[in-house]
Amino acid sequence: MSILPSWTVSLKCHLTQMAEELTHSLHGWHGSDLVITPEQCGFTGGLATSFIQKAIDTAAEAGGGTVLLSQGDYVSGTLVMRSGIRLEVATTARLLGSPHLEDYPEHIARRRTVQDTNMGMHQSLIFAEGCENVSICGQGQIDGQGHHFPGEETAHGTPGRPFLMRFLDCRNVHIKDITLKDAACWMQNYLHCENLLIEDIHVENQANYNNDGIDIDGCRNVIVRRCEVSSGDDALCFKGASQMTGENILIEDSLFLSSCNAVKFGTDSQGDFRNVLIRNCTVGGVSEEMRRIKHADSDSAFSWEAVDGGTVENIWVHHVHVIRAMSPFFLRLEKRGRVKPEDPVPPLSTMRHILFEDIDGENNGPRGSYFIGIPEKAIEEIALKDIHLHQRASEKPVLSETDIPEMYGVYPDAHMIDDMGDAPAYGLWARHVHGLYLDHYEVLPMGSDPRPALIAETDVQ
Repeated sequence: MSILPSWTVSLKCHLTQMAEELTHSLHGWHGSDLVITPEQCGFTGGLATSFIQKAIDTAAEAGGGTVLLSQGDYVSGTLVMRSGIRLEVATTARLLGSPHLEDYPEHIARRRTVQDTNMGMHQSLIFAEGCENVSICGQGQIDGQGHHFPGEETAHGTPGRPFLMRFLDCRNVHIKDITLKDAACWMQNYLHCENLLIEDIHVENQANYNNDGIDIDGCRNVIVRRCEVSSGDDALCFKGASQMTGENILIEDSLFLSSCNAVKFGTDSQGDFRNVLIRNCTVGGVSEEMRRIKHADSDSAFSWEAVDGGTVENIWVHHVHVIRAMSPFFLRLEKRGRVKPEDPVPPLSTMRHILFEDIDGENNGPRGSYFIGIPEKAIEEIALKDIHLHQRASEKPVLSETDIPEMYGVYPDAHMIDDMGDAPAYGLWARHVHGLYLDHYEVLPMGSDPRPALIAETDVQ
């Protein structure tokens, strides 16, 4: 008999209905009959930026249409999307990011966020702001050639390293079939968009640092399905930098592999994040054989981080396979409070009503999973049901809870304890958590692990 609480039943009903409604209503935008090519606008070779942009502008002024890259390589700097534009890269074509930074003029977002004030994220290959009915599609490839813009791993600014794509304050965005490769920084950033459908894409972002795969910030009505992502940084990352609510989100039938976090919310968490269903996915670390510039294991498979005042709630993850994750699960609530310079100090974040269910996996660890709030605010109502994981045994000295401070101000990621050791328990360590429910939660070390299976400073049931 299950010991899970009643809130999990209502959560599953609500999110199942949400997924059905999204699947029924969100179909993407496929463009009009008008097709324009850069060649029709005078392109014969060389830098293609102005010719592709002319095709975009011409189609938009005609009421919308498809801009088709049909054959060969098109080297381009920043392209500005407009409403009603479908940019299609055919099977026999590639859109290549220019290797010269001067081909990426800065575009300062009208909606200021910490990405602008704190991080200097102003350049990209494809830029869309305030657009409606836009699509990037085709069986071809968009390659940012990010190796031309050397960088270093940082949690701060990344000026001079263009994103591949940025969509800000857009509505009805459809990304389909395309292969996206090697941005200089994040691959794709969707900020405060509504009706976002990403399907059947392949992402390989392994040429630089801060190489996220997909970043979704404060978006409403979102489906990500049948996608494959390999990234040096977070593979699928939700954020709250927009200070808008991210909600009604379905992630399904996808592969997310990373040298950092496979699926994450944070660290920017100024906005709320709720009503999220993740199902039928494989998540974790890249393999030793895969092309990469960092280690193979991911820091975590799932990482929910509420540190800047937002609320994280109503999340159901089920039928997921976890591989090569140093920490299969990581939850962190803290009071970092990073906001724009002119904003007041935010309230403490809230994290509650999160269910992990029917999850298995192998070759994980050895750090182990851990959930940590702070004395001022606990994580609330977390449930794990039918979890069966194999992980490598720890070879580090055993830590007690008293060895690990509250870690105020430490960058919130699962590797935050690495300098001290692995988690105090191999199965799950929980501190400042109220309402932790475990039902058939099993973690099997591959060898002798000196730690206990569970340490919980909480009311475990």
